[in-house]
Amino acid sequence: MTTARFDPSGPLQGRFTPPSDKSISHRAAIVAAMAREPVTITDYLTGEDTLSTLAAMEALGAEVRRDGDRVVVRGVGLRGPDARGATIDVGNAGTLMRLLPGWLAGQEGRSYRFDGDDSIRRRPVDRIADPLRTMGAEIDATDGRLPPFVVRGTALTGVEYRLPVASAQVKSCVLLAGLVADGATTVVEPVASRDHTERMLARLGAPLRRDGDRITVDRVDELHAQDLHVPADLSSAAFPIVAAVLVPGSHVVLDDVNVNWTRAGILSVLDRMGATVVGEREARRDGAVPTDEPAATLEIRAGELRATTVEADEVPLVIDELPLVALLGAFAEGETVVRGAEELRHKETDRIATVVEGLSALGADIEATADGFVVRGSGGLRGGTIHAHGDHRLAMLGAVAGLASRDGVDVVGMEAAEVSYPRFGDDVARLLRG
Repeated sequence: MTTARFDPSGPLQGRFTPPSDKSISHRAAIVAAMAREPVTITDYLTGEDTLSTLAAMEALGAEVRRDGDRVVVRGVGLRGPDARGATIDVGNAGTLMRLLPGWLAGQEGRSYRFDGDDSIRRRPVDRIADPLRTMGAEIDATDGRLPPFVVRGTALTGVEYRLPVASAQVKSCVLLAGLVADGATTVVEPVASRDHTERMLARLGAPLRRDGDRITVDRVDELHAQDLHVPADLSSAAFPIVAAVLVPGSHVVLDDVNVNWTRAGILSVLDRMGATVVGEREARRDGAVPTDEPAATLEIRAGELRATTVEADEVPLVIDELPLVALLGAFAEGETVVRGAEELRHKETDRIATVVEGLSALGADIEATADGFVVRGSGGLRGGTIHAHGDHRLAMLGAVAGLASRDGVDVVGMEAAEVSYPRFGDDVARLLRG
């Protein structure tokens, strides 16, 4: 386990492109494997999680060729995946674990075993198992809800499934199952969640339509190969963005950042808190499903912050950045509140508990609630030691906190950042050099 030190810094200066989008990379590999003709994916993220997804596609019979961040996938078709008796090792990739069973559940007569690391074995799969079972799937999980688990392919029937909690992963799993199920499959969202899966399926010709909070897909014989581009990950970009907002005198420019409205909630939160983040934003879209992912150049400057409240209907649009909202709250004037974020308890760690524990150890006035947290701004952080607990976002949170703290921060388990941001340390060093 690696401990990294992050001392208080002077102004952060620089311009670069953050790592490619992790969520889109996962989906691009899976959808490409569903087509029979080769699909070229440019700017694919080569982090530990997304490499697990490429390995899983190979285990299912797809051919994968990598040349740096350019990946070519020759798929097996919608009804061709065969694990050939091997366990599908998802590593630490929760997105892979929750999306892929949807496609495989409809492969009649075939069986697929899923497993992963110690963290994955603590993450429940009942939220995908329940809707898949209503479609006729057979899923056997450890203790009824945990990995390792087995998916036995059956003939699926389309259903209307109303999500009890907004979740892009559960929505995506059901839509992928709908591609190989008889009839139409509809997912009803309580509030909007990220729509990368819908955009990608629409781009490859899937019969997909949106009507308000309802997304419907019909059974299809094949997907048509289309090349895919992965823009920079806003969830990764959020760490240098917040660092630049918090460290006085900073000026940072980030290129090719994904600004899809269904996941750009952190930009809206920063706007409300008074941060200076300039760049084009995608307006909310309803009706027809777009087939592109918008990207923009973002320019960030440090500034004074005021507290804000994130309510439940906004949580799905900012779910991965909520730890950073907690950090911002420690520097903001007033009381920052996050509500309706129970989903954080089902991430790589219980992120409500670990964020509150970690920031408290650094001097933040923060307390957990059942569905979020409350942070009372105290003008900044003292510093100290924070443990990543194997969570990539918690590791990077500690690093950003250290740059903005009074005394510096030691991050225990900094190697966890490799999961989604392999060059995080290099990019921090680039900003420090100016």
